[in-house]
Amino acid sequence: MNRMSAGQARKDLSSALNRVAYGRERLVLHRRGKDVAALVPMEDLALLEALEERLDLDDARAALTEARKKGTIPWEKIKAELGL
Repeated sequence: MNRMSAGQARKDLSSALNRVAYGRERLVLHRRGKDVAALVPMEDLALLEALEERLDLDDARAALTEARKKGTIPWEKIKAELGL
């Protein structure tokens, strides 16, 4: 993965975007030697979002399984305990 300073990216944004969009390059932007952001092709972003959705779905399924096994607490009871 290539690196570019945030200042250089600001000066040459169109070139950086072209490298990412058309060259399928991933650019890590850094400021004062610390990585702060990344420019990635849209295909990479779509893959990342699909992976996040899959993880969320797995977590939701696990929560439902746990709720079926252990039961749930009624909302009214929770509100009363919190004084709402």
